[in-house]
Amino acid sequence: MDYGYVRVSSREQNVDRQILSMQEIGLDLDNIVIEKQSGKDFNRPLYKELISVLKEGDVLYVKSLDRLGRNYELLLEEWRYITKDVKADIVVMDMPILDTRLYKDLLGTVISDIFLSLLSFFAENERTYIKQRQAEGIAAAKQKGVRFGRPRLVLPPDFELVGRMWLNKEITLNEASKRLKMAPSSFRLYCYNNLK
Repeated sequence: MDYGYVRVSSREQNVDRQILSMQEIGLDLDNIVIEKQSGKDFNRPLYKELISVLKEGDVLYVKSLDRLGRNYELLLEEWRYITKDVKADIVVMDMPILDTRLYKDLLGTVISDIFLSLLSFFAENERTYIKQRQAEGIAAAKQKGVRFGRPRLVLPPDFELVGRMWLNKEITLNEASKRLKMAPSSFRLYCYNNLK
C-alpha cells in the first residue's frame, strides 16, 4: 500500500503543493494523511496513526525531508524504525537519492544513510536558525518600540473615580462597568492593577 504524509506547521500554511505532488504520482487522496503540527518531534496524532498501519512492503511518500520532521536525532531514529523494523520504504520526493526502494544493497544503504544524516542535520539547523532569526526580529522590533500582544486599553477619564466608588462598595461591579462601557472582567482587572 502507498501512503502520503503531508505536514505544515500551522493552520495558516497551505498544503496544496504537497498534495498535488502526491496526486501527480498517482496517490489516492484517501491514502494521504494531512497534519498541521510542528515537526519538532513525532508526537503528532495523525502521524502516529499512519505509522501504526504501515507494514512490510508499504511505501511512505513525503514531499521533502523536513515535512517528516526537523529534529536530527529523532528523524534518524524514525527513519530507521520505518525502514528496518517495519520494513516499509520511504520516498522523499524532492530528493531522489532518499528513495529506499532503490538502494537495497549494502553500498546503496550506506550512501543513503550518510545522505540522510546530512540532510537531517541541515533540517534541524534550519529550525534552529528560524528560531534565532525570529528572536532577533522580535528583539529589534522591541528596540524600535513595537509592542506585542493585545493593544493596551485606554482607560476612560473618569476610570479612577468610578473605580474607587466600586472598591469602596458604593456601586456594584455591573454599574461601574456600564458607566465606563467596559467589560466587568476588564474593569475589575484594571482596578486591581491600577488602584489598589
